[in-house]
Amino acid sequence: MKTITLLLLSFLTLNLGNTESTMSNLNDTFYDYSVKDIDGNDLALDQYKGKVILVVNVASKCGYTPQYEGLQAVYEKYNEDGLVVLGFPANNFMGQEPGTEEDIKEFCTLNYGVTFPMSSKVSVRGKDQDPLFGYLTSQPNQDFEGGIRWNFEKFLIDKEGKLQRRFRSGVEPESDELTNAIEALL
Repeated sequence: MKTITLLLLSFLTLNLGNTESTMSNLNDTFYDYSVKDIDGNDLALDQYKGKVILVVNVASKCGYTPQYEGLQAVYEKYNEDGLVVLGFPANNFMGQEPGTEEDIKEFCTLNYGVTFPMSSKVSVRGKDQDPLFGYLTSQPNQDFEGGIRWNFEKFLIDKEGKLQRRFRSGVEPESDELTNAIEALL
């Protein structure tokens, strides 16, 4: 009986700890995080307060890589209205982002004319998951929660720094589905 009671208390303590952690995570916003930009400089995400943000985990050697073109077009179309596209290179899926930050930057600029901000390479899932993506994948929204399945998943953040929508890799940046969601938040 003592063993069962101790196990139950341990279980409750662990779960309460997780609940508190989850609750504080729910009170966070996108602006509470920072990353490194593609040049290795600190990038405080609170500089985007009041903007609508489209976060995309990207890769240079993926079947979805041509979406860089659409992401750039969406950025150019809506940037003056308050949209920021942020690319986060990640090598989590079959090694499809093997290069250095310098390689990634050169590839994106030369092949797709990317001018939207890019971070340094991050991990978007697994034990070494960047805290920002831990936050994003745990936030409630009308679409789905949980881990990222592949490159070029998209997270749409509102002007208050809260996740509003998520889109799987196959949703093209210039699709009505995504652009209507962007326009609704602008």
